[in-house]
Amino acid sequence: MVGRRALSTVLIRHIFLSPGHNFFGRHGLPAGTHPVVDVAAVRCRAGLGLEGDRFFGYRPDYNGQVTFFAWETVLAAQREFMRPGLRPEVFRRNVITQGVDLPALAGVRFVLGGIEFEGVGEAKPCHWMDQVVAPGAEVWLRGRGGLRAKILTAGDLRCGEVVLRTPELLALG
Repeated sequence: MVGRRALSTVLIRHIFLSPGHNFFGRHGLPAGTHPVVDVAAVRCRAGLGLEGDRFFGYRPDYNGQVTFFAWETVLAAQREFMRPGLRPEVFRRNVITQGVDLPALAGVRFVLGGIEFEGVGEAKPCHWMDQVVAPGAEVWLRGRGGLRAKILTAGDLRCGEVVLRTPELLALG
């Protein structure tokens, strides 16, 4: 099946932006207080990131121009840490998806909602997860931290059902 491109429909449940860093670069300091804004759509800019986000234009060729996180992991964390009200924005990832195997997209070029991305690798959890989720969350999230990606083409990404196009079928059945 090499060379076959698969199409599937996935759900973008949330898109989060924050104008400033609450955790990044703050080791040993208190968390920042920048708001996390849940938006219906965001402008993706190739090579730069998401307009309005703290990492927009951070540095050339940055691997974390956008981060993806699985809704399924949010639900699993709610159960694991007995926090049914745990909100997805505490994970500080930009795009919350449902129905796609995000780790399988590492090292893969894919199109989501008409925008081309390159999955770079896991968005590794940091020590702050033990504070904002629960003690033990940093270790529990290893391998489930989401996906860091580069933006290869510009466009607007919107919440709702979108088409995922990949070299192979990666959507969860």
